[in-house]
Amino acid sequence: MKISNRKVWVFIPVLVMVAGTVLAQNPNKPAKAEEKKGPVNSDIAIWEKLKESRKQYQRSLLELRDYYNAISDFERAKWAEDELLQLHRITKFAYRLDLDVPVPTLQPKLNQRGANELFRDAMGYKDKGFGNDYIDNQRRAEILFQQLLERYPESDKIADAAYQLGDIYEKYRPTAQPRRAAMYFERCFQWNKTTNLDARLRAAHLYDKVLNDRTKAAELYREVANHDTDPAHVKEAERRLADFAGKRN
Repeated sequence: MKISNRKVWVFIPVLVMVAGTVLAQNPNKPAKAEEKKGPVNSDIAIWEKLKESRKQYQRSLLELRDYYNAISDFERAKWAEDELLQLHRITKFAYRLDLDVPVPTLQPKLNQRGANELFRDAMGYKDKGFGNDYIDNQRRAEILFQQLLERYPESDKIADAAYQLGDIYEKYRPTAQPRRAAMYFERCFQWNKTTNLDARLRAAHLYDKVLNDRTKAAELYREVANHDTDPAHVKEAERRLADFAGKRN
């Protein structure tokens, strides 16, 4: 198949990037003096760079897919689509939760159409399907909820979005992310102190049963006892607090 000059120019940057990676990994290549670096004192800059690299990788695949669709090169468009799908299926850990999870002081003040649409679309995917379809839909929902928090931090949907993200990360496949889940559950009631969702109890369960942090669990069980309106939740919280104190009834 003859490839036009236009297509060649699209592939050159990709080829150069791959070649550069291979060269960088070649153990036989002597290191230049300026390539030797001392120990890194913080992972913040590295984590920020990783987050941006993930976004740029996704943007590049989307651009390639759209370009090939525009010139009716559907074979290569499908390659980009398949690679994009695999990218979303990869487990992406939050190496710095303090930089991954938004601050607890956000205030849900505005009814914003864009946020409402993102929330609706995300819920349309969440918990739908089986097998790989389920995983793909969970990833789609995760992306949309995260976009909502990033684009509309004053939306009245942020607390609900945080709760849904907590649920997604607690059940994340193939590897659950309980600490990340707990923090998003916490953001739910921190952003909306009168929420009727069981975010306090679910966060307490994670710290209690999974993360083995009884101090944090006790703090959250007290939150449940003081703020939850469900008598069953309050009773469970009081029972666990009594267990911690060695006064089980």
